[in-house]
Amino acid sequence: MDGFGSDFNSTTGSGKMDTGTIMEQVKVQIAVANAQELLQRMTDKCFKKCIGKPGSTLDNSEQKCIAMCMDRYMDAWNTVSRAYNSRLQRERARI
Repeated sequence: MDGFGSDFNSTTGSGKMDTGTIMEQVKVQIAVANAQELLQRMTDKCFKKCIGKPGSTLDNSEQKCIAMCMDRYMDAWNTVSRAYNSRLQRERARI
């Protein structure tokens, strides 16, 4: 089986779990989960904002609204992320 679970079976020569590898896998899984949550929230918010009456196609105004909404959402998310990371770095530097 070639899933995430099989990656956790890697061991070092002494038979112990390689904690560095496990930590990296956990970080990747967290990053994927965060990206999925971001995409889901953005989709929900932009759909509610831009789609008045769902149908089989999007008209031009809905397409433009979705594109602009997603661009603004990503810009805002990136701004908040940069500010948060900057603050974390300043806090770590104080310690």
